[in-house]
Amino acid sequence: MASNTFESSIQGIKSVWGPFSDKVVAGCQRHLADLLKAPASEGWLAALHREAPANKELYRDPTHGFVLLAHSEHAGLYRPPHDHGRGWVIYAILQGEIEMRTYARVTNPDGSAGLVKRDSTLMRPGQVQAYLPGDIHDTRCMKGPALLFRFTERDLKKEDKDEHQVKRYIEKDGVWTLSPGAIHVNAPERAGVHDESETSRARDRRDDVASHQSNSHPVQFNG
Repeated sequence: MASNTFESSIQGIKSVWGPFSDKVVAGCQRHLADLLKAPASEGWLAALHREAPANKELYRDPTHGFVLLAHSEHAGLYRPPHDHGRGWVIYAILQGEIEMRTYARVTNPDGSAGLVKRDSTLMRPGQVQAYLPGDIHDTRCMKGPALLFRFTERDLKKEDKDEHQVKRYIEKDGVWTLSPGAIHVNAPERAGVHDESETSRARDRRDDVASHQSNSHPVQFNG
């Protein structure tokens, strides 16, 4: 039996886990939203507030491979546009405000890859947001100190460093282009914007998730 909100949320995620689908993503979002309701008096959360870690792994599932991390960010911290390779990710905001912009990947006249801004979302405490395979986004801390959880369907360090699947974008002469270098997803950059290269399958998946959420479990609450 779970002894605190953290353990019950992890158990909940395990209970809905399965092949990639709208129900799995929505179920994980629901349990991460529950995690945001944890009382500040719970030891694991009190420690996070006290330590304010820039990047801390909270849990790694030995069977399914998903990872839950916590990040503390100061106002103005910017992370350049990137996708998550073949993985999908859920952000959950506990404290502060984070702007997340999404982009579509396009082909420039010279044949290079570029970005076009799609939309922008200001995430506040109690909100969760999923990014599916192929989605591209950036993040900027608008109100700090912020504390957020990042749930990754797989180990993104391996997806990046070993599998070389993660793509990042940089601004060059006012145009967003594919970065030729390997900038770690968690490393803040002073320049860049999020970009979203989105396949029709990824778009369909996101629409399915949104439909499931609106018909069953909301992922936003006041807290």
